[in-house]
Amino acid sequence: MSLKMTINGKEVAFEEGRTILEVAREAGIYIPSLCYHRKTGPASRCRACVVEVEGMRGLQTSCSVQAQDGMAVITDSEVVLDAQRMVINLLLSDGQHNCLTCEANGSCELQDAAYYLGIEVPSFIVETEPPGIDNSSEMIVVDHRKCIKCGRCIEGDNCTVVNEVLDFGYRGRETKVICDDDLPMGDSSCVQCGECVQLCPVGAILDKNAIGKGRPWELKKIDTVCPYCGVGCQLTLHINEKTNQIVRVTGVEESPTNDGMLCVKGRYGYDFVNSEERLTTPLIRNGNGELKEASWEDAIKLVANTFSEIKEKYGPDSIAGLASAKCTNEENFAFQKFIRREVGTNNVDHCARL
Repeated sequence: MSLKMTINGKEVAFEEGRTILEVAREAGIYIPSLCYHRKTGPASRCRACVVEVEGMRGLQTSCSVQAQDGMAVITDSEVVLDAQRMVINLLLSDGQHNCLTCEANGSCELQDAAYYLGIEVPSFIVETEPPGIDNSSEMIVVDHRKCIKCGRCIEGDNCTVVNEVLDFGYRGRETKVICDDDLPMGDSSCVQCGECVQLCPVGAILDKNAIGKGRPWELKKIDTVCPYCGVGCQLTLHINEKTNQIVRVTGVEESPTNDGMLCVKGRYGYDFVNSEERLTTPLIRNGNGELKEASWEDAIKLVANTFSEIKEKYGPDSIAGLASAKCTNEENFAFQKFIRREVGTNNVDHCARL
């Protein structure tokens, strides 16, 4: 059964179970929202997504109100826009939202909301000293100065990846996101999966290794499959083509395999790609036990002849192959096919920790 509602006078069809915000987004109608994410669900915390709904008293949070057949919604009245401006102004006035140097510049939902509402500078000045930067962990930087306390990182940590490390601590103006019992992230039980980084709508939680290596609009995005294990998580490589480096990795949202989630290896285990320690030419050990550079032709010939000698003397099951998670899935497929078909043995394995 097709359900219909009107948004700003435009008739929109939708499926049952959708919220007003979801219906508006599917119809291409922008409503500012900060605390809502598809995976973390309606929070009604930031109040940036308020709208007018015919027959309902006051303004309603569009992320939490279920869309109904025949409902009439207004998202761009002056009453609505004034309320949204007040919310965004208060968020911008608290903390240090220095967009010019922020790593999230160009991919910040608070910035998008300010642009939509025509806010050039905050209308208020809140003179407080917010908590500083937590740089203690290996892969993640937490900048409390930019945190808008939307709670998306907490919901993702507790309900999506279920690591149960993050929460809100303290009260009132002292409220902040904490790890465990307010430990530095590097000393906490955080496993560095990076789900909080992916869900953060601003520049408050960042990939440490990506800082200063390219703005979002400078990076080419390439979708691929994580090679580390057999789950097959889909991920996006953000590549700076000028330096030919992977700057960051994000999970593909709504992927049927991982729905944007990644483990620490999938999200941060890419430094080997551009490592200066990688071999670029084959090495063959001479009679003195020293490794010397050789041509590909000589190296392949040596391996092929040695395999053939071992196979002829001891049989194919005397040979085994161990593949690596730091190769692509295509390379690993070719390797196991070679071991099974050409060598003639099923002695092939793969270790995701290599």
